[in-house]
Amino acid sequence: MAETVKGPASYFPSIEKKYGRPIAEWQDLVRSSPLTRHMELVAWLKTEHGLGHGHANALVAHTLGETEGR
Repeated sequence: MAETVKGPASYFPSIEKKYGRPIAEWQDLVRSSPLTRHMELVAWLKTEHGLGHGHANALVAHTLGETEGR
């Protein structure tokens, strides 16, 4: 039985479809940004890359969550 994806990663298929880039590219952008605060990164993705708030928030939350878990 397939496991349902929950949390920020549940947005990933629609992000890839709508913006035409794989999630790994978006995560690389977030990681390489000089910004470090969650909402700064969300605002940056929205203004510089045209993402909607929910998509930007999901990408940042998931990406920062990976680095905090290390």
